[in-house]
Amino acid sequence: MRVLYLAGSGRSGSTLITTVLGQLDGFFAAGELRYLWQRGLVEGRPCGCGAALPDCPVWSRILADLPPADPAAVAAGLRTRLRMRNRLRVEAHPDDATIGALYAALAAHTGDAVVVDSSKLPPYGLLLAGLPGIDLRVLHVVRDPRAAAFSWRRRRSLDGDDRLMTRHPVWKAALLWSVWNTATIRLWGRGAYLRVRYEDFVADPAGTIRRIADFAGADPATPLPFDDRGTVRLEATHSVAGNPVRHRTGGVDVTPDDEWRTALPGRAHATVTALTAPLLLRLGYPLGRRRR
Repeated sequence: MRVLYLAGSGRSGSTLITTVLGQLDGFFAAGELRYLWQRGLVEGRPCGCGAALPDCPVWSRILADLPPADPAAVAAGLRTRLRMRNRLRVEAHPDDATIGALYAALAAHTGDAVVVDSSKLPPYGLLLAGLPGIDLRVLHVVRDPRAAAFSWRRRRSLDGDDRLMTRHPVWKAALLWSVWNTATIRLWGRGAYLRVRYEDFVADPAGTIRRIADFAGADPATPLPFDDRGTVRLEATHSVAGNPVRHRTGGVDVTPDDEWRTALPGRAHATVTALTAPLLLRLGYPLGRRRR
């Protein structure tokens, strides 16, 4: 089965890109699958279609094909095994059979579609790469670290209820950006790897999605869900976790989110820039606030 794994750091636009890819024939937008066990099955957060996972017409069939497992135990095991802590390998574990069965069931019930998994965390990508039968292709989505840090400061509801998404101080957001993106390049910077900047996606949505689809092995004639103005037409997906944008449907304008250029305080801008400067420059971002 082919898995398009979106790697990188949080708040980099991966949920929107995943949702757009889910509109293409032959693609299934699964969202952040590493969170299926905790968020979807333990906490009962909804599918992208709005239904509880056990009631979703797609996920109910997938879950029925899985071997018996305690979701809380699988989630706890993943939290322990996927800690970064300067190690770029994941030890084998009995839960791997259950995780492998999940992806096999996804392939079976989606007609062997490309599974778009936006879990991002490098160790989880390593775990998938070691499972039998998975053809892993890594899409590295990056965004200016100042924009990502600013996004982490925002208050956002989680799945439309009173719970809020995690917020990180700018220094932590900067460190996470550096660690996750550096690890992604180190692990997959060659071979079945494609890097896309979020800023390039919003500048040319259709062209960027076509490039990603070609990388994933899509039919070149696959139609894209954009109109001439860059508005994407979204239908409900069945993603299990991600930014609340995964629940949006209808016409969505793909536009730059540049509020950080004026609203991010000077000290915060300087902190993030200093902590990320080497990789920031390597990825083509300027040190200042202006676009390059």
